[in-house]
Amino acid sequence: MTIQSPVQRLDLVPESAPFSEEQRVWLSGFFAAALGPIASPEALSQAALIALGVPTQGAPSGPVLATNDEAPWHDPALAAPERMTMAEGRPLAPRLMAAMAQQDCGQCGYNCADYANSIFLKSETRLNLCAPGGKETARLVKGLVVELDAAPSSNAAVTLEIPAAEAGSKPILAIGLCREAPGEATFLSRRRLNSDGSEKETLHIAFKLGEHLDYEAGDSFGIFPKNHEGHVDQIIALLGASPRTEIRGRSLRDVLIDEVALGAAPDSLFELFSYILGGTDRETARALARGEDPHGDAATTDVLAALHKFPKARPHPEAFVDALDPLQPRLYSISSSPKTEAGLLTLTVDTVRYIVGKRKRLGVASTYLGERAVPGDKLKVYIQKAHGFALPPDPNTPVIMVGPGTGVAPFRAFLHERKAIAAPGPNWLFFGHQRQATDFFYRDELEAMQASGHLTRLSLAWSRDADQKFYVQDRMREVGPALWQWLEQGAHFYVCGDAKRMAKDVEGAMVDIAAQHGGKSRDDAVAFVAQLKKAGRYQADVY
Repeated sequence: MTIQSPVQRLDLVPESAPFSEEQRVWLSGFFAAALGPIASPEALSQAALIALGVPTQGAPSGPVLATNDEAPWHDPALAAPERMTMAEGRPLAPRLMAAMAQQDCGQCGYNCADYANSIFLKSETRLNLCAPGGKETARLVKGLVVELDAAPSSNAAVTLEIPAAEAGSKPILAIGLCREAPGEATFLSRRRLNSDGSEKETLHIAFKLGEHLDYEAGDSFGIFPKNHEGHVDQIIALLGASPRTEIRGRSLRDVLIDEVALGAAPDSLFELFSYILGGTDRETARALARGEDPHGDAATTDVLAALHKFPKARPHPEAFVDALDPLQPRLYSISSSPKTEAGLLTLTVDTVRYIVGKRKRLGVASTYLGERAVPGDKLKVYIQKAHGFALPPDPNTPVIMVGPGTGVAPFRAFLHERKAIAAPGPNWLFFGHQRQATDFFYRDELEAMQASGHLTRLSLAWSRDADQKFYVQDRMREVGPALWQWLEQGAHFYVCGDAKRMAKDVEGAMVDIAAQHGGKSRDDAVAFVAQLKKAGRYQADVY
């Protein structure tokens, strides 16, 4: 957020907001009008200037709002305690950002910095939107908001008083371009990408897009899933309630299917239990609500397990539903290009199933798409525009893509896109999985592209085909001289997949290659990779 001279526009809506340029201009004008009486720095109180990020006399010269440039913790591979330690002593908004998962996935409707700033400025009251961060982020954010609410009024965030005549005016959200205004897509089909004998089930899933849904290669697809009906019925049975009980104007069963999350039991559910229970059960529930783990099983306690854990806690269905988190949309990297599949969109999805104790757990969205959705079903969806993850504007630019497993999804889109526009730049894909015989996704497509010369190089890594595990980062080091040559020729580098391990290991391999084949010291190699990122030549789509 910036303050400019009166003859310039107040750019109050960041480019990362989910609006078109025309809508951002309209919103900036709207808020500029609302800020009219305090538009000059002289007219603003020091507290207001600080909240807006404008340096004042005696105030720190750095920005007060969170930004990626001032966030050394903006690394999804870092653990939350490490990020919070790095942010110690910083203003509250940057500390709020450090609590986020650092993936800039857009699942919350923002990027990490903008979500933190919106909470700090009190324009966003929902504190549990960071899906990748889960309960850990929610607890950290709630603790920081307590600090925000307890701050003296002189340090409070700016409250904009909108004139009454304008108070009823609301921006029109672009349908299908944000989670608040989803569009509609039709489920078409699914097919398994693994061969028989694979330990995984990965699906190629196709949709027909409804009106207003336009995307570009590199974007993600947001899907509002539904909970498994059988899982919901078990919960209703444990509550001892009727599935037809009216909640929020709908039946309890319908609300549990598509409005609330039934995964990790939230702290608020244990708080509710503590009001109902007595004795040691109350103390256990209170401890769980504080984030403690008295029995060592909190990490695996979902809503159904919580009901089993406290069989005497049978709250009223309305109180039970109110204690649950909202069911969040899920984001998937799009694996198709609109230039080759107009009106269609495809995803590459791992179905998630695992056992905890004697119970089978199911990934909500992945098994909804993989098992329960049927051709013709209408789904609530939206397009999440990419944050700095796109093909280079010059089609002559070489591209290097590292995408093991489902991380290949956006690179399939990139390859189809570059083929559709006849981009002359060379393309190099690193792909890996467990076994070549069963887990070589899109093998026919990729080998055909390689045979035609469109896919210049295809480097493969199979972790279970030999006694020693071999990953994409190992293949990168093996072909380091050629990879360094591509980088010297201006190649853009992309990685997609697991943020905690794979993406971190790939970055480490890049540093090693810069040091070994670029003749750089270790520090200079690290700085080289950092500069690639800053220049937009090293882009990541991680989860």
